[in-house]
Amino acid sequence: MQAAFEYFIAILVSDAYLAKLLTHIGLDDSLIGIIASFISAAFLFQLTAVFCVQRIKNVKRTVIFFNILGCLLFSGLYLIPFLPGSVAFKSVLVIVCLLLAYFGNYFVASMLFKWANSFVDPRKRGEYSAAKEMISLLSGMVFTLIVGMVIDRFEALDRLTAGFLFIACAGLILSVCCLICLLMVKGDVKKAEAETAPAETAAPRHTMRQVLANTLGNRSFVNVVILMSLWNIAQYLTVGFLGTFKTTDLLLSVGSIQLINIGSNLVRFCISKPFGRYSDKTSYARGMQLAMVISALGFFANVFTTKSTWWFIIIYTVLHNASFAGTNQNSYNILYSYVDADYFVEAMAIKNSIAGVIGFAASLVGAKILSAVQHNGNVLFGIPLYGQQLLSLLSCIMVLICIVFLRRVIDKQAVMKQ
Repeated sequence: MQAAFEYFIAILVSDAYLAKLLTHIGLDDSLIGIIASFISAAFLFQLTAVFCVQRIKNVKRTVIFFNILGCLLFSGLYLIPFLPGSVAFKSVLVIVCLLLAYFGNYFVASMLFKWANSFVDPRKRGEYSAAKEMISLLSGMVFTLIVGMVIDRFEALDRLTAGFLFIACAGLILSVCCLICLLMVKGDVKKAEAETAPAETAAPRHTMRQVLANTLGNRSFVNVVILMSLWNIAQYLTVGFLGTFKTTDLLLSVGSIQLINIGSNLVRFCISKPFGRYSDKTSYARGMQLAMVISALGFFANVFTTKSTWWFIIIYTVLHNASFAGTNQNSYNILYSYVDADYFVEAMAIKNSIAGVIGFAASLVGAKILSAVQHNGNVLFGIPLYGQQLLSLLSCIMVLICIVFLRRVIDKQAVMKQ
């Protein structure tokens, strides 16, 4: 339930909703794409967990405080249009709120993941992750449809700011729901065992040298970091710029976009369980490999999306979202295969931070490419072309590189059973 409520909040600060808010404030397309990609750079905040996790005495209390702080700040984004001030002031405020919100969420993300997964049978992690995603997706479809219809209604009445107020209130309610769910989860199992164990058997704190030796000193883990960095390049080179592409260039309404998202999430819902079982039966790497093939096909389809062939965005969205059934949770679970569980939190923080910064750098490159194509009248070498079409082609190539790296390197590494 907590994952579902948090997913709802994530929906409210992504894609068409965030694009609509930033466009209303007065930002241009390239800056909107960069801001939409902050989630990638925000993973850098997880590095702070590497230095702090050993000093945290109450994991549950820490996770709740920072997680709920992030949720509330995300909700507060939609109150910014009501504030007085220039476009520059509001732009800075949006960036500050996003950075602080992502810090709250990602500082404790790896701790929350390990804490929650400590209650899961190691042989069923893939299937459990799939079930958790299915619940979020199914309820998220209904949530997305309702919110999309409400925003479209307010916009038709020329009262878009009232729609922003509705989203802010919805975010506040969801934040309270997240808080209740986290309060109901038991405390950290391993920490409770350590507190009741004899002093001589209690696990010592990890020194920074031990952390580095068991993470960046572990070749298998480094290869996973390389894989996720390549994957983030593929994602953030394009995805952050598609929100305005749908609403501004393809002239799709928020309601239409959300209907497409609902349909694609329904496909993801149907294949999540098979993907989870396939990953448990083979390996998390194999599950990711199959999903990336689907992702590459999605980006390739988007290369052909124009005003006259707008329906290609449907094919892209379906395939792109379907691929998450195999990449989303497996990108976390794969660490169980190559990193000692005692260093899981630090490993996840390092992986997400490095891959996140590289992904954000890719979004900056994507912004430059998009701006260059738009300033040239959406023409490249004499060929009419939207910048997002070119970015999709580059993302497709990057995903293919990921697939080759998975097959030639990751798939051949020894897998740890823990």
